[in-house]
Amino acid sequence: MGNYKNGQIGTPLFASSCKLMLLGNGELGKEVIIEAIRLGIECIAVDSYEDAPAQQVAQRHYVIDMKDAKALRAVVEREQPDLIVPEIEALNTEELERLEADGFKVIPTAHAARLTMDREGIRRLAAEEIGLPTAKYLFATTLDEFKDAVHQIGIPCVTKPIMSSSGKGQSVVKTEDDIEKAWTYAKESARGNGSKIIIEQFIKFDYEITLLTVRTAFGTKFCEPIGHIQINGDYNESWQPAAMTDSTKAKAQEIAKKITDALGGYGIFGVELFVCGDDVIFSEVSPRPHDTGMVTMITQKMSEFELHVRAILGLPVDTAMITPGASHVIKAKQEGWAPIFDINEAVQVPDTKIRLFGKPMSKVGRRMGVVIAAAKDTDTARANAAKAADSVKISY
Repeated sequence: MGNYKNGQIGTPLFASSCKLMLLGNGELGKEVIIEAIRLGIECIAVDSYEDAPAQQVAQRHYVIDMKDAKALRAVVEREQPDLIVPEIEALNTEELERLEADGFKVIPTAHAARLTMDREGIRRLAAEEIGLPTAKYLFATTLDEFKDAVHQIGIPCVTKPIMSSSGKGQSVVKTEDDIEKAWTYAKESARGNGSKIIIEQFIKFDYEITLLTVRTAFGTKFCEPIGHIQINGDYNESWQPAAMTDSTKAKAQEIAKKITDALGGYGIFGVELFVCGDDVIFSEVSPRPHDTGMVTMITQKMSEFELHVRAILGLPVDTAMITPGASHVIKAKQEGWAPIFDINEAVQVPDTKIRLFGKPMSKVGRRMGVVIAAAKDTDTARANAAKAADSVKISY
């Protein structure tokens, strides 16, 4: 790892420093950089827009087209980072693979970043290569293929671009009249003009969880399962622990270990799973901290961000939970620059903390912050987190 060896960390901004370059500078990356800086790591933030959350806490930052191979290589060669840490999917992963071949360290691996960049790669790995239980699925590139796939999978079904984020482009096709609307929405929300659309079987699950899985030099570790609720495909609230039987949790851990072992490398993975009775079905995986895992900032000895940084540095980790808790997002209701947050009422809710992300621009439905709450049980924590989040007033 270049200047980082055997737990010895140099001084930021000097020749001995260990450099971490974060590709994608959202709210999750901001927390990763904060944890890295606490350990004396020099951090460089790179994203496609100015004043992104992680750029506000890094020592330096760059604004580039993240899909431009030449631009990506230029900043990497200029900075010579010891660690390249992707935080988003919209990257030129082919260039990441070339950089890795040139000797740069990509977290967890460039191969993992490429596979998880789109839903097709990871779904084929999980279902066709590893044999994990998944929803039935097909892919389509034209409207006619899309219509045929919907009828083969059956109505209702879920449709979404193979490349998108925060639920953008996702629809539930409930009737024949929904088909063309779902196609149009998916294509408009897809990253890249040629992006395929995935059509998935609608799973009538009892609940869904995120199982944060940490691959370390000391073996694979699991956090307590996190329950979550999505609205229009986007995370809205989460809580830890999610109630599960020991046998169901063991199945979830087995699936998570298989998919993360196939991806390889060190760091934290957010493995999303559906639970239907005693059955556990694989949904998705991201090779980085997960938005639903922001609850760990109040529930665990080490948050998912500290776990990620320690794991990629080869240090021991502790995934113990210390209290039940919950998180609830703070979303914008309109578009505007430089929002102002009135948190006077929200901070009166007991045992809660507010994390404002610092995004310079709001859009309707955009996550601008999160409330995390601790309590004796998750129901109380969820109620308090929701109350505080709903009390935050945004003006411009």
